Amino acid sequence: MTVPEPAPPVIETRAVVKSFAGVQALRGVDLTVRAGEIHALLGQNGAGKSTLVKILNGVHPAGSFSGDIRVAGRPVSFRSTSDARAEGVGYVPQEIEVLEQLTVAENVFAGQTGLGAGVLVSQRRLEERTRALFAEIGLAIDPRALVASLTAAQRHLVMIARALSFRPRVLMLDEPTASLSGVEVERLFAVLRRLKAQGSTMIFITHRLPEVLAICDRVTVLRDGRVAAEIGREEFDAERFIFAMSGQRLQRLYPHHEPPPAAPPLLSVRNLTIAGRFGVNRGVSDVGFDVRPGEILGLAGLLGSGRTEILHAIYGRIPFAGEISIAGRPVTIRKAGDARAAGIALLTEDRKRDGLLFNLPVGANITIGNLGPLASRGMVSDRKEKSAVLAAMRALAVKARSPQSSVAHLSGGNQQKLLFARVLMSGPRVLLLDEPTKGVDASTRHEIYRLIVDLAEKGVALVVVASELEEIIGIADRCLVVADGRIVDEFNRGEGSEDRVLRAVAAAQAAATMATALPASERTG
Repeated sequence: MTVPEPAPPVIETRAVVKSFAGVQALRGVDLTVRAGEIHALLGQNGAGKSTLVKILNGVHPAGSFSGDIRVAGRPVSFRSTSDARAEGVGYVPQEIEVLEQLTVAENVFAGQTGLGAGVLVSQRRLEERTRALFAEIGLAIDPRALVASLTAAQRHLVMIARALSFRPRVLMLDEPTASLSGVEVERLFAVLRRLKAQGSTMIFITHRLPEVLAICDRVTVLRDGRVAAEIGREEFDAERFIFAMSGQRLQRLYPHHEPPPAAPPLLSVRNLTIAGRFGVNRGVSDVGFDVRPGEILGLAGLLGSGRTEILHAIYGRIPFAGEISIAGRPVTIRKAGDARAAGIALLTEDRKRDGLLFNLPVGANITIGNLGPLASRGMVSDRKEKSAVLAAMRALAVKARSPQSSVAHLSGGNQQKLLFARVLMSGPRVLLLDEPTKGVDASTRHEIYRLIVDLAEKGVALVVVASELEEIIGIADRCLVVADGRIVDEFNRGEGSEDRVLRAVAAAQAAATMATALPASERTG
């Protein structure tokens, strides 16, 4: 059998070296991305992925690194992102960057000329060009719609369309599914498959290994600034990816944890009700559950189901009606300080906007809100604070040069561990975890799973929300399925599956739709 010739390279790097303050981020990276493939770029947080992408996109300009870049076999030199775009390199960042008060068409062709007479832009021509582009890539979004009215997935697709409007030779997608639900991911993948069928070349940066298995053709794995492996589709295996990223074989994705024996609940929630807000969600109605010491309780469901609202109510972030008890004693929680006084801690979903303080160094981010035990007569002991910070950094394996290091220079995984360090310094009895592994690599995920189990084995009661159903089913001792603000199913470890969760959600939504359609006289509570 004749082996087909490999497709020609579209973009390449050779011997790329990049340093920051004397620390090497890239150590001679060779990358080859071939025409018509979806090429995954994998690596732990801090492996060098972001640095390499910024070099390919012109953010780190020529002269700030050594090595060569080639596009279609020709040496290139990018002094800016405009230079990269002019050479056919498109880039879609992880963070959604759109102009919400403009239309879809205005966002897609923002800043481009040639769409009217002189400096004036023809709105009709703008919309026609957008419709033509959308038809080409298979998008069903109204070009006249305001971007503010779109879902997160639709906004991301608008960003992809904007990048494609420049007709790039290669399109780089940085964590494009980070904020998407399972259904939205499939819609995105349908677009990417269509682009591939049309001959497009893509670089897909992700932490989610199942997505690599689903959509990618070839993988380059970075570790410690070097290429650790190049893996073709025929050799794809999640365990192989993890080994290449970490240099270690993970025996179990989810550490073993025995559910705790029967005991009085540490956290009890009764009749929890939350009003819907600004159309973001439908609220929460009459939710109740118990969590025993040493138990990991999972809240499974889809985006907008009310899971995060339940955590935020227990922590005093949003008003609610109902009762909360700690170790059998009712507690009044009107604000976060009340929750902390009761021994409840919350790890927020959005570490950048709602967790870490980027104007403070690593050490201050750990101790903020935890200075009471480190003070004597109203004065914080520098010695005690430094000792506590170093101990927390060691315990969580936070990789930072010193407690005075900038938080912004840490990888996403280390930022997440830093947030854990702060939350755990208070010694909570009840820990609420909202998307604890969001935006971290596979190896760091395993560390976080191990940490969750260790906390449970020390008697902490944990309530975990995670969008990935496999994750929540794998880590939790018991799962509650939440749909439209209600608990619609419950199962113990080993009894559940993704299919069971989705069926329970679908049944609850169908029942709610039917109830709404009935005349008021026929509805029951």
